[in-house]
Amino acid sequence: MVISTCFLIQTFFKTKEVPPEEKEEHSYQAAYHFTAPDHWKNDPQKPVYYEGTYHYYYLYNGDYPDGNGTEWRHATSKDLMHWKDEGVAIPKYTNENGDPWSGSVVIDKENTAGFGKDAFIAVVTQPSKNGQKQEQFLWYSTDKGKSFKPYSEEPVMKNPGPKDFRDPKIIWDDTRRKWVMTMAEGSKIGFYESDNLKDWRYTSSFSTENLGVLECPDLYRMRADDGTEKWVLGFSANGKAAGKPNTYAYWVGTFNGKEFIPDQQEPEWLDYGFDWYGGVTFEDGQERDKLDKRYGLAWMNNWAYADNAPTMEEGFNGLDSIVREIELKHEGENQYYLSSQPIEALDELSKVSNAYDQIKVNGSKTLELKADAYQLDADISWSDLQHAGFRLRESADKKRHIDVGISSEGNYSFVNRSFTEHPDKSNQYVESIAPFDAYKKKVHLKILVDKTSIEVFVDDGKVAHSNLVFPQPDDKGITLFSEGGKAVFENVRVKHFDSIN
Repeated sequence: MVISTCFLIQTFFKTKEVPPEEKEEHSYQAAYHFTAPDHWKNDPQKPVYYEGTYHYYYLYNGDYPDGNGTEWRHATSKDLMHWKDEGVAIPKYTNENGDPWSGSVVIDKENTAGFGKDAFIAVVTQPSKNGQKQEQFLWYSTDKGKSFKPYSEEPVMKNPGPKDFRDPKIIWDDTRRKWVMTMAEGSKIGFYESDNLKDWRYTSSFSTENLGVLECPDLYRMRADDGTEKWVLGFSANGKAAGKPNTYAYWVGTFNGKEFIPDQQEPEWLDYGFDWYGGVTFEDGQERDKLDKRYGLAWMNNWAYADNAPTMEEGFNGLDSIVREIELKHEGENQYYLSSQPIEALDELSKVSNAYDQIKVNGSKTLELKADAYQLDADISWSDLQHAGFRLRESADKKRHIDVGISSEGNYSFVNRSFTEHPDKSNQYVESIAPFDAYKKKVHLKILVDKTSIEVFVDDGKVAHSNLVFPQPDDKGITLFSEGGKAVFENVRVKHFDSIN
C-alpha cells in the first residue's frame, strides 16, 4: 500500500512527558536543521522570496499523534539557516473540502489572478467533498503571505478521473509569458498551462515505469557549467522495485512550453539515502540571474517508519534536510547532472574547528575530539584496499557507530546505520549505497552530522546520502578506518556548529 506524503495517517502512541532537566540533557533537538516546533511536519512547499525574506510553508499537524489532517504552517528566513515561526497560514477543515495537502505558492507580480500585485497565490490539493476526490483549490494572501483566504469552495482544477491527482507545482514561464503547472497523477506527470492561475488547460504528460506513485513534481530551467540551458523534471518516487532509491528522481531535457522531452531514458537521483523525500527546489532570491544555481531541501523521513522517532518524547516529529545549493554540470557528450552541496551560510555557525593535514591509516585511528553537530571534510586516497571511511557518533567501547565511506572492491559509496539506533525496526533500510568510480583511487567526502541525521556529499555532490540516525547522547567519537590496505586521509577538517535554536 502506498502512503502519500501529502496526508497523515492515524497513529496510536502518546507523547511521553519528560522533565525539563532530562530533556535538556538528552535532547534530540537538531542543532542546525529545521525541525517542527511541535507535533508533526512532513512535506515542504517550495519557498518563495519576497522583500528580502524567504517564505517557507510546510505540512503541519498540531493534533498529532491523536488526530489527523495537515495544514500549512509558515516560517521565514533571511539566510535559509535561521527560521522564525509565523504560525499557521492555511488552516485545515475550514469547509467540507477537507484539509490542505501539498501544492505550491507563487507571487503574482503582474496581478494575473486579480487579487492584486504581489499577491501570494497557493494552489493546493484537498480531498474535496466531491467523493473525496483529490482536487485543486486556490487560496490567496494579500498580507504578504501571513494568512490565506479560499478563493472558492469549488476547485480550480476538478479531478478528471484518476485516484491520484495531487501536488500541483507552478512556475512562471517567462519566455512564453504563462503559468505552467506539473501534477502528480499516479505513474505519470501531467502538464498544464494558465494565464490567470484559475483556468487551467492540459497540454501533455510524462509517464514512468517501476517508480511507484509519483509525488511532489518539480520543473525548472537551469544553465549548466558549459553555458547550455536545460530543463529539469524531478519528483519524489519509489524506485525500490528496480533497486533504486526512494527519494528525488530527475531527468534533464528540454521543455517546449507544452511537453518535456528527456535527454536520457533512465532517471538520475538527487539523493541515495533513505530520508530525502518530498523534495523541492527553488530560486536564489538575491541573485539577478536565476539560472546558474538553485536551492533544494526535503523532508528527512520515510513512510516505511515515519512514526519511529524518539523526538516524540520531546513532543515533535519532523526534520528537514539542510538546504543545498544545486548546480547543473556537463558530463560527456550531451550528458548533464545535478550536483548539490550544503549552502555556504552553514559556515557562519562554526566558531571552532579542528584540522589534520595528513593521517595514514591501516586499520583504524580514533581522533581525540568528540562532537555531535559538525561538518567533516576529507580527501581520501589509496593504492589498494577494500573499504575506507569514517565511523561517526561512535561509542566509547567502539560497538556503536555510523559508517561512512567507499568500497573500492564494490565500486560504491555507502552510509551504514546498522550499528547505531535508527528508525527502521525491520532493518531493511540500514545501508544506503550509490555508484562510485573506484578506479581513480581517491574521493572527497563532505559529511554533515547532527543530533538525529547524517548527510554525505561525495566528490562534487553528484551523489548524496541523507539518513536519519538516533545515536545515544554520549556517542560522539570519530574514527578513521581502512580495510584491506592503507588509506591516506588529507585535509581533514571538522567544523563544529552552534545551535540555531
